[in-house]
Amino acid sequence: MTEQNVQIQIDEINNKLDIILEEIFIMKQNREATKDLVDDLSIIGKDIFKNSVVELDKAGVELNGEALAGTGIRLIRNIDNINEFLDTLESINDFIKDASPILRQVGLDTIQKLHELDQKGYIEFFRELMKVLDNIVTGFSREDVKALADNIVTILSTVKSITQPDMLEALNNGVKVYKSIDTKNIPEYSLWKAMREMRSPEMRKGLGFIITFLKNLVKEENNLK
Repeated sequence: MTEQNVQIQIDEINNKLDIILEEIFIMKQNREATKDLVDDLSIIGKDIFKNSVVELDKAGVELNGEALAGTGIRLIRNIDNINEFLDTLESINDFIKDASPILRQVGLDTIQKLHELDQKGYIEFFRELMKVLDNIVTGFSREDVKALADNIVTILSTVKSITQPDMLEALNNGVKVYKSIDTKNIPEYSLWKAMREMRSPEMRKGLGFIITFLKNLVKEENNLK
């Protein structure tokens, strides 16, 4: 081993020693800073405790040492649960921060949609519809509603039958005929004139319709019995 190699190794050892000494110095500084912090916190804690005791004494509150000790032990035992609770709070806070823009946009979209519905008259329509429902509620008793529920199938079947094309056409024809009649100037018919009218094809067909209708109606009632 040459003298030059030995000098290189000595320089490397000196560099490593310098690094170690520097680390030791930093650790010493940190230890001293920690000690100073602990001392300061101890002083602050003593002052807080002393002031708390004074204030509690003024308020007439008597501290129970055993209860405080028990509370402290319980806190220590549940430190994991407390940490989980704090983590949950942090997660909720993060969720609120992330969801706030979305919720704000949803709120703005909702307000815009309600404004559009108001402009189109939907809100006024539903307001009047609520008045209709209110009149229905006040105008019908509980027994009426129960009877409606018991007969709802029959009612819907009747409505279904009425809304068939042939029934709607017949009702429409009846309305047209009624509207074409001048109800203020109805001609008077004597018995003899009525008998003569009975001989016309229209009246015979009308009587046939009425008789057939009544016969089928009675037959349907008998079938229901």
